[in-house]
Amino acid sequence: MGHACTHGDFPPPQRPNGEHPIVAILAVLAMVLAILLITWARVEVHGTGDLEEALSEPPPQIDPRPAAERGVDEAVATSRFATGFSQ
Repeated sequence: MGHACTHGDFPPPQRPNGEHPIVAILAVLAMVLAILLITWARVEVHGTGDLEEALSEPPPQIDPRPAAERGVDEAVATSRFATGFSQ
């Protein structure tokens, strides 16, 4: 006859590495705290002037095409806008 599976047939699942969930949560909190302390120390030592300068200036836009080709594209875009064909 058949055999019914019972809980005794399978061992209970084990925690990975036997680590308690509270220890894992404390480890994540310690990492977040370390990141915040490093960021705070960087601002205290170097200030925010270089960060503000880097964020306020737009990056230079370099168009690799020749000037004549850029002029043609601008003219086409202008005429499309003027005639109502812009998308």
